[in-house]
Amino acid sequence: MLIAGFPAGPWGTNCYVAATGPGSECVVVDPGKDAADGVAQVVREHRLKPVAVLVTHGHIDHMWCVAPVAGTYDATAWIHPGDRHLLADPMSGMSRETSQMLLGGDFQFAEPDDVRELTDLQELELAGLRFVVDHTPGHTEGSVTFRSPYDREDVSEVMFSGDLLFAGSIGRTDLPGGDHETMLQSLKSKVLPLADDIVVLPGHGEQTSIGRERATNPFLQDL
Repeated sequence: MLIAGFPAGPWGTNCYVAATGPGSECVVVDPGKDAADGVAQVVREHRLKPVAVLVTHGHIDHMWCVAPVAGTYDATAWIHPGDRHLLADPMSGMSRETSQMLLGGDFQFAEPDDVRELTDLQELELAGLRFVVDHTPGHTEGSVTFRSPYDREDVSEVMFSGDLLFAGSIGRTDLPGGDHETMLQSLKSKVLPLADDIVVLPGHGEQTSIGRERATNPFLQDL
C-alpha cells in the first residue's frame, strides 16, 4: 500500500493520497486549502489516477479543495450526510475568528458533481483498497474515520482519523456542530476497542498508533 501525506494550507492540514502502488488508481483524503498542487505532484510522481475523494468532516481546512480535486480527475466525493451541507456552505461550520480571517476574499464553494453519502460501518472498495467507515461525531455532526487493512506484520490497519484523534490530543468541540460528550462517546466506542498496532494518520500533526494513544493520551486515559 502506497500512502503519501503532506500538510497543506495555513492550518497545516494533512492531506493523504492512498493507492495499491505506483501506476494505479488512488484515493485522496481531506484535500484542504492549497492541497490541490500537492495532490497533483503526488499523482505525477507516482503515475496515479484519483477516483475518489474521502472527507473525514466538513470543516473548511479539510474540504477547501474537494470540488477542484474531484473535478480535475472526475472523482467521486464521499462525505457523511451530517456534514454534507458544509461542502457548499463551509462558513456555517467556522469559528468567528476563522470567518473574519477569510472575509474580504471572493470565495465560492459548491458541491462536486458526484457526491455520495457515508454511513456507519460502511465498507468501501475504492482504487483496489478497502475502507471501513466509522461515524465518530463530536468534532462535527458528520465526522468519520476511515480504516484500511495494511499488509505488514506489525501493522494490521491504518486509520485516517481526521480531527477525532491526534498524537497526544483530540479534536476541539467548541465549533458549530461540536459536542464534547459526544466526542468522548465516539472515542470510547470507536477508538478504545481497536487494536494497539493500528497506525493513526491524523488530520494535523504527526502519525501515531492506537497503542501509543491508549498509553499516553490523557483524554483516552480518562475514559
